[in-house]
This record gives sequence, C-alpha cells and structure tokens, in this order.
Amino acid sequence: MKNYENLQETLSFYGVHCHQPYYISSGNPIFKFPKAPFRIDFYAICLCIQGEIEVEIDMKQYQITQNGFLISAPSTIIKFLSTTADFRMQLLFFDKTFLLKNISNPFFIEKLSLFQNGSFSVVNSTEINSRKLSGLLKYLLETTQRQGQFIDDIIRSIIFNVLLEIAQIIGANQDENRVCSNDNMLFVKFKDLVQQQIAGRKEVQFFADQMAITNKYLIKVVRNASGKTPHEVIDEQLLKEACVLLSNPQLNLTEIAYQLNFSSVSAFGRFFKKHAISSLSAYRKNQNL
Repeated sequence: MKNYENLQETLSFYGVHCHQPYYISSGNPIFKFPKAPFRIDFYAICLCIQGEIEVEIDMKQYQITQNGFLISAPSTIIKFLSTTADFRMQLLFFDKTFLLKNISNPFFIEKLSLFQNGSFSVVNSTEINSRKLSGLLKYLLETTQRQGQFIDDIIRSIIFNVLLEIAQIIGANQDENRVCSNDNMLFVKFKDLVQQQIAGRKEVQFFADQMAITNKYLIKVVRNASGKTPHEVIDEQLLKEACVLLSNPQLNLTEIAYQLNFSSVSAFGRFFKKHAISSLSAYRKNQNL
C-alpha cells in the first residue's frame, strides 16, 4: 500500500479524478473500500445517510449507523471492515491550507475541539442534526459546480459552517476558556511536532526543548489535555506509523524498523507486540499480506 501524501493521489487511486484541494460526494457509491488500513492526509467528514458501516480506526472498531458521522484529522489510520448492502455516506475531504488561506489563526480547527479521540470522533447523532449536515454538504456540492470570482471563498464559508455545526453537535464549544487556553495550544503544538518527527525522534526532552518549555511542564500540559503522558502520545503515533508501513507489502520488516529508527527488527517487534498486542508477522497475516 502506498503512503499517500495528498488528497488528489488518494482519490486518484480509487478512480476519482480531483484537481481541487477539496472533495464532496453526493452519497452515491464511488469506489470499493480498500481491505488494508490506510492513513488519510487531509481532513475528512463522513456522514452516514443510510445503512451501516463498521470501521477500524487506530486499531479500535467502531460502528457508524444512519445519522452518525466520522470526522477525522490528518494522520488518522482507517480500515473499512464491512458495510450493509444499503450503505450510503456523504463525504467531505479538504486540505487545511485551503480552508485557512485567509485566516490568521492557524489553530482554528483545533480550537473547535472536534476530535474526542486524539485525531477523530465517531458520533451517533439525531435525524435533525443529520439533515442539517446533509443539507450543508448538498449545498457545498452544488456550489463547487458553479463558476465565479468568489466561489472558493463561498466554499470555505460553507465548510466553516459544517465544522461549527459539528462542534455544536459534539458540544465542544461549551467551555470556550478551556479550548482557548495556552496549555491546550501547547498540546496541539506538541502533537504536531510528534507527527512530524516520529520517524526520527522519540525523546520527551527533545520535544520539550523544541517548545522551549521544561520536561516537567510538558508532562503537565499533555496530562491535563489528554489524560496521557508524553511517552504514551509518542508511542501511539509511532504505532500508527508502524501500522501504515506494515500494510505496504513492498517493505520488509528490516526496512520498516530502519524507517522508524529502531535499532533492530527485534526491538521493533517488542515495541509492536507491547502496544498492538500482536506480533509483526500475525499483524501482517491479518492484513492478507
């Protein structure tokens, strides 16, 4: 499996030719879901309008039923497990750089606190909420088919409305002071650094130095924001990266261990078994590789 770098490559692989930094579907089936897990490198909103789908996200299984939705950030690893025969889902994919082109605050999306599970949320919602989101997505699709000087700006404004509606549904905007706090911004910065550096650096002190704060303060920030230690956040991201690479049949275990900066395949295997509760060979076998 290829480690996709952008929205266009991902959609092209499934036979959808997209030349924009966003993609909106009508809800009709567009491609067969891949069997292996893959990482999305863009923001995704998936609204189930009929039937059910079972997915595995960051190695945990979730069921999305009618009126429910998934919203996920870049780096989320998804594997489609099964769908009902009548399954239909409206999709919105977009690049962050496109959405925030004219926005001075680069943490706009993070401040909405949309992601209850680190990089994604699976939400069982109501028919009323589903209709609101579905209506906005239909309007967005219609707008993308128009021409005009300000179409991109109109598209951005609709996406903002979609995100705000989702934030309202999730209830993430109930405590404005909490999501806007300096510590939460530091946590967002820490997660971004971990994602960028995971193949090379894993030391908590390295990230504290990069953020110009003490190791002790970083531990406090991460624990208050996530209930986890910095080591746990780093290990989770490293496990995500490992799962993506292990799903690529063209890479052997030695190459993957090297890419993730492990000293040996044995060290990589011990890490994976500890955190994934599976051996490397068993995991690859389950992916039919």
